[in-house]
Amino acid sequence: MVLAAGLGTRMRPLTDDRPKALVEVGGKALIDHTLARLAEAGVERAVVNAHAFADRLIAHLGGYSGPLEIVISDERQHALPLETGGGIKAAATHLGEAPILVANIDSVWIEDQEPPARAIDDLCAGFDPERMSCRLLLAHMGRTTGFDGAGDFMQADDGRLTARRTAKAASAPLNYMGVHIVDPRPIFAYPETEFGLFPAGGGLWGGWEAEGRLYGLVMEGDWMHVGDPEARDVAEARLARGR
Repeated sequence: MVLAAGLGTRMRPLTDDRPKALVEVGGKALIDHTLARLAEAGVERAVVNAHAFADRLIAHLGGYSGPLEIVISDERQHALPLETGGGIKAAATHLGEAPILVANIDSVWIEDQEPPARAIDDLCAGFDPERMSCRLLLAHMGRTTGFDGAGDFMQADDGRLTARRTAKAASAPLNYMGVHIVDPRPIFAYPETEFGLFPAGGGLWGGWEAEGRLYGLVMEGDWMHVGDPEARDVAEARLARGR
């Protein structure tokens, strides 16, 4: 599931005439960076949700020539995008009930490991549905750019995660990279239509964290959160330097 329906308000003026997914970084649209990562990891089918400037996004994806089958989940019947959880729930008929990989489109990274990159493969390979409801891809705070905050998570030796805000810590060493693997059935069963996965009140991730079922994998490399024009420029400069 590729989450590409957002309004991209923080990315203005670059999103005045296009969805955030079509903002270019390093000469390539953000969504194309995401699709390339998924294809590299062996994903065969991507469900992409669309809302803001949906016609432009759908037209762009119509010209996609890579190995993925692209399926559109059109959210334009709703006044606003459905947020992370709502977007997944709305695409339930396309996704099925087996664990799904979910990716935001504003995440670009360079792994330390020589190609082919392994982060997504390792994230999925280590997902154990008997112990985990969700496993997040994480980056070290010291190797993060474009992120406004004091860190997202702390991690136990067995991989379980505790959120900074839940632990009431001033900072945390790990940031969520916008990619995770999850059992979607609790999302499909959630009573709301528009909802995030980790809102201030706790949300589904908060419940899984309390139950000891929220886990993470730390990516060794540089993560660029491309959330605004300045962060886009920083990401372009980092990509230009290469490995």
